[in-house]
Amino acid sequence: MTQDTALDMKDVELNELDPEKVPMAAEAGDPPVGGGGEKNGVVKVKLEDEDDEGVSTQKFTGLSKEELLKVAGTPGWVRVRWALLVLFWLGWAGMLAGAVVIIVQAPRCRPLPVMQWWNKGPIYQIGSPETFQDSNDDGVGDIQGIHNRLDSLSSLKVKGVLIGPLHVTREDDFISTELTNIDPKFGTEEDLSQLFVAAHKKSIQIILDLTPNYLGGNVWFNQPDEINDIQDKFKQAMNYWLEKGAGGIYFSGMEDIHKYPEFLEELKNITANYSTGDKARVLLASTDEAYFENVLTLLNKTDVGLLSSRFLVAANSSNHGKNSLGNRITQYLEEVGDQWNSWAIGGPQVGHLASLVEENLLHVYQFLLFTLKGTPITQYGDEIGLRDLSEQPASSQKPFMQWDDSMFYGFSSKILPRESNINANISFKAQEEDANSMLSKYKRLSELRGKERALLHGDFHILHNGDRALAFLRSWDQNERFISALNFDPNGKVDMKLVGHDLPEQGSVALSSDPQRKEGSSVSLTQLTLAPGEALLLKYPYNG
Repeated sequence: MTQDTALDMKDVELNELDPEKVPMAAEAGDPPVGGGGEKNGVVKVKLEDEDDEGVSTQKFTGLSKEELLKVAGTPGWVRVRWALLVLFWLGWAGMLAGAVVIIVQAPRCRPLPVMQWWNKGPIYQIGSPETFQDSNDDGVGDIQGIHNRLDSLSSLKVKGVLIGPLHVTREDDFISTELTNIDPKFGTEEDLSQLFVAAHKKSIQIILDLTPNYLGGNVWFNQPDEINDIQDKFKQAMNYWLEKGAGGIYFSGMEDIHKYPEFLEELKNITANYSTGDKARVLLASTDEAYFENVLTLLNKTDVGLLSSRFLVAANSSNHGKNSLGNRITQYLEEVGDQWNSWAIGGPQVGHLASLVEENLLHVYQFLLFTLKGTPITQYGDEIGLRDLSEQPASSQKPFMQWDDSMFYGFSSKILPRESNINANISFKAQEEDANSMLSKYKRLSELRGKERALLHGDFHILHNGDRALAFLRSWDQNERFISALNFDPNGKVDMKLVGHDLPEQGSVALSSDPQRKEGSSVSLTQLTLAPGEALLLKYPYNG
């Protein structure tokens, strides 16, 4: 059948239709069906359409099924179908091969290290609660006072609060030392148990300081028989308080007790026995040793969390040549290796940060603590620049915490038993409203360290290591990088040219102690100038 015939006429054989659809025979005189002399039983139907002007036009109705089947079997169409099929499978194989190449060549993500709660945020050391918060207006801070201030501690995003010693003892009196009995002036065991529960609800762990002879000259006593007996008391107390819900145990005087490796191993085993599931416990130890070589010696003899209260400040006091702060930090981290480490400036026996460094360097040391590789440990009040009482040993006259500007500083509502040195301090409440305050920077640094993998557990590389300035890089896998740039000179500017380690030409400000630098603004890394005493945290994206 030709196309013209298909468009013109279509024969319908009436004898193939249902009987009801067969036309009746014409009566005499009727005009013939179809208008002509067509034979009976055949109807010719003309397929026409009319355009807008009423003119009939032919309409294309396509090929019938029989015609399509006939054409589909021709050699030409068979070749076309095979070609399309081959092209489809070649394309699919190509895409599969491309995906395999991308997967093979893509950089592997580094496995994340195991992180416990004490690795994820700062530890806040209250020490003896007597100067932190008084809950019953007797002029002595207590356990309930700490409980009442948990919201403030939570706002700092701290992961642990270190309190104590709380136990009953008298100076250099081994017999009276009872590590499981709480001194009544601080509260009761029930108060402490309630503090454990309330702190856990805010994702804060309470670490107890069990340093035995904390009122005496030698914290582990002097006589050999006393030292052996106190070890048994200490182990019993560890079991007791960990069973009650303490998140960890702390003791000072590592320079004395490291001589007993078997004892330290037993303490680690006790800690491990209570570290089940999501309830990991930590064992912390500290030393007041300031000499770097002695600190490294202690570090190599024990793998508990070692805190050095004076290391960073003492290291920076002789910041030159091979003894520079950057070199010492690098060497310390190399000695630590994969072992968990922590950093502290000052301490209960040494003093607060604001009493150890110049006032306009407070931000520098604050940034240093929070951006080094390891857990920062700060004393109560360091977040607001609290200073020790003037002309008093830090260990004997601790300053009262300044919560607000009321008559008794928010510490107590009625009694303040001795004068507090507040002449250059601003309260916690006042600093909350100041974006450039020590407190605001503390909160921001704590937040960044908790959520940025580079700061949390990233690699450490020195970028600038001058006599009075330091810059280092923190990086982890394909995550955003951070650069901490610090000027320890309180009076002079410092210029840095930060290159290497695939650094870009510019970084953006993540945080600065200089209010003139706006967060997010661009800074040249090859021509970086820091103001006197400036601390600057920069960031830039991973560039492959």
